[in-house]
Amino acid sequence: MKSTSCKLAFLLSTLTSLTACNGNQSTDTAQRTMSNNAQQSAFPWDFTGVSDLSELTLTGSDTRIIDDHGEQKLAIDLHGKSNNTAGFSFTPTSPWDWSKEGQFAFAIDIENPDASSVHLYVSVKDTSGQSHNRSFVVPAHSSDSYFMPLKDPDLAIETGIRSNPNNWKSEYTPMIWRYGDKQLDLSQVASIAFDVRGVAQDKHLVVDNPRLIKPKQLDKNYLVGLVDKFGQNAKLTFTNKVTNTEQLRTFNANEQANFTHKVPQGRSKFNGWIAGPKLAATGYFRTEKYQGKWSLVDPQGYLFFSNGIANVRMSNTSTITGFDFDEKYIDQRKAGDFTPEDSIGLNRAPKAAWPSRHATSELRANMFTWLPNYQEPLAEHFGYRREVHSGAVKKGETYSFYRANLARKYASDDPDIFMQKWRDTTVDRMLDWGFTSFGNWIDPSFYQLNRMPYFANGWIIGDYKTVSSGNDYWSPLPDPFDPVFQERALVTATKIASEVQNNPWCVGVFIDNEKSWGQEGSLAGHYGIVINTLKVDAADSPTKQQFVSYLQKKYREINALNTAWRSDISSWDEASNGITLTDYNDEVIADLSAMLSLYAEQYFAVVHDALQQTMPNYLYMGARLADWGMTDEIRHAAAKYADVMSYNYYKEAITDKVWTFLVDLDKPSIIGEFHNGAMDSGLLNPGLIHAASQADRGKKYQEYVNSVIDNPYFVGAHWFQYIDSPLTGRAYDGENYNVGFVNVTDTPYQPLVDAAKEVNSTIYSRRFSDVTAK
Repeated sequence: MKSTSCKLAFLLSTLTSLTACNGNQSTDTAQRTMSNNAQQSAFPWDFTGVSDLSELTLTGSDTRIIDDHGEQKLAIDLHGKSNNTAGFSFTPTSPWDWSKEGQFAFAIDIENPDASSVHLYVSVKDTSGQSHNRSFVVPAHSSDSYFMPLKDPDLAIETGIRSNPNNWKSEYTPMIWRYGDKQLDLSQVASIAFDVRGVAQDKHLVVDNPRLIKPKQLDKNYLVGLVDKFGQNAKLTFTNKVTNTEQLRTFNANEQANFTHKVPQGRSKFNGWIAGPKLAATGYFRTEKYQGKWSLVDPQGYLFFSNGIANVRMSNTSTITGFDFDEKYIDQRKAGDFTPEDSIGLNRAPKAAWPSRHATSELRANMFTWLPNYQEPLAEHFGYRREVHSGAVKKGETYSFYRANLARKYASDDPDIFMQKWRDTTVDRMLDWGFTSFGNWIDPSFYQLNRMPYFANGWIIGDYKTVSSGNDYWSPLPDPFDPVFQERALVTATKIASEVQNNPWCVGVFIDNEKSWGQEGSLAGHYGIVINTLKVDAADSPTKQQFVSYLQKKYREINALNTAWRSDISSWDEASNGITLTDYNDEVIADLSAMLSLYAEQYFAVVHDALQQTMPNYLYMGARLADWGMTDEIRHAAAKYADVMSYNYYKEAITDKVWTFLVDLDKPSIIGEFHNGAMDSGLLNPGLIHAASQADRGKKYQEYVNSVIDNPYFVGAHWFQYIDSPLTGRAYDGENYNVGFVNVTDTPYQPLVDAAKEVNSTIYSRRFSDVTAK
């Protein structure tokens, strides 16, 4: 057994000083000690005899040392049921210096004794505040070793994939890259933290042997030949992997033979609860608070709960190939475009451009074992992106393997044929799987099928002025006081109205998505829109003009403002030209809050009025607020104008401790996005929420949806998305998630489907268990 001082040394010093705990053994000798998987430090911390764990920081958790067959381990109880975040972190009294270790990873052994998997987030921070963030899942009743490279060539490569293939040849399980800084200051490592977030149950783990390891062997070709001709992982074997086109056609024939083509028994034609009470029918969807629970009401007057799948479209099925064309042949975006680049169709390069095709990223091009020649029929599934959010290239050719597989499956190269069959099959699946509607981002070609309720959507795009929250993840925020924004909002609403055509199957309309309104937790994050806008010249910013007007009306004299703010602004002209706040007393914070509300209410009022003018029969569903991009002011502003509040919430369940604001708002609400995924699909990233397997995906799906059904304020939940992300990442930003109900070959994940069918069969009896059925 190692001594207590040696074990504590791991948490307090570098690997070199830890090696010194074993007398005169050199670092090189220690690194030559081999495990089955990787070359590692000979001195793991095994918690033997440790009574003082002062370097272990706990959040919503309890720990204890346990004896496991003579080996001392650390048992950790994560109280996720009563805490939104529960975790533990290794925090040394002096930063670790790992700068001399060469290529290495941090590793740890974790056991899960419970019957439910545990999704863990992990964050490594240096003393400058940089953070390296990953996540992974610990399956139920399991014991494994997990690792994350901190110094590795892969961390310096931009591949255009959210998380790359594992280049370490190891039996250990890699932690999945999430976000942050890939290159930390390894001479000043301040902490390594693990936690669970947004879970409805307490979790229990046993951890042991935190250590630094070195790779035994690296796969130099881990990014080469990754994708087969069906868009699948060419290097892995997994359930339902397709090897020939006949498999696709055989599966299709069997599936088509078993479709009922009917709405499930007990539902109205719009999927409302026909066995429930009959309320006032308006011919369109509406909301009503019925017996203390908010609900949608279908056009015939039946209670309706919207459980559906979002993003049923081809737009995000394409991946960047690494090829491009002479730019002179590519039509650029027009000023009046309605749709963001990531939501348009294939947008193929014109035939005149084909001879100029050339590789701009050999890295990307070499990922594919097959791409068609432009003269082949399957070349019809090439596309083009004129701009991307992030990736290995800024623009270029794309390919949709999913669309190509539809052509193979339906034995036709005519998009009018295979796309119509795809639409029919998709609706038949939704009905047979028991869903009540689609979610957001449904291809408009579904709008007039009159078989499944849906939500229309649009984006307000134009040459209007913008403001910044300081965290403009997707794009800067619009300036809603700019008349151009108001014009574009009306243009967008008019376009959506022309697509919907007053169809009663449309439930409502989502406008925009996941804007970076601000985040509670810090003044700069919460009030960034106001703080940053106050800095600019009012002559260039209609919103700044409104902020100055608000302050003038409230304080009248500049001296009164200075007294309240404890500032020294010389005049209203100076305030108009731009001021930078450095101190935030209560009066300042109150005014920041008021101005943020002023801004937000204008945005939601403009959108509401545009929809009211063009689509008065439809519900305004809001802008789908992300939990990382909303504040109390934003929620209240949205609630004032939206008919239904919408939230994108990627956690494992809806818990009362997070959603207490629903009581105050008292508005019908809907989950616009949630998902989970696993690593047994052949993809490289499970998604934002990790499940241990396809069966576990189904279990987590049920837990989430049932938590929504049981909440009296929610009127629906929409899963994101119908189709897995491409293996090598969607073209716009590299998302490569196993979050589909179907994979790239359009094959359903049956365990997930079965779980959804079970939930959907009891939606209304569970939601309205206290309501007497007819």
